[in-house]
Amino acid sequence: MGDRLSDLLARKAELERQIIEAQREQKAEAIARVRQLMNEHGLSLADLSARPAPPRKAAAAAKVPAKYRNKDTGETWSGRGLQPKWLRNALAAGRTIDEFAL
Repeated sequence: MGDRLSDLLARKAELERQIIEAQREQKAEAIARVRQLMNEHGLSLADLSARPAPPRKAAAAAKVPAKYRNKDTGETWSGRGLQPKWLRNALAAGRTIDEFAL
């Protein structure tokens, strides 16, 4: 039985050596492919380590002039987006939007 264990341990050691060698070969092949791609695309190590530029934001929209004003408080609304609370409350109280038009 001791011989069998010795044989198995020897096979295990040989397999581990083969695994390490196969990993080295795969790593070398990967490095070669990366170098080839870098050459084809004119990339440097600095290009790989550089942070990508942040995505460009759309140009800030110009401020839209107010179309409605609360004469009591001076609050305004451009007519875009959700109606402000002051206007919703006034409309709910029976006033018309035309009363606030500029």
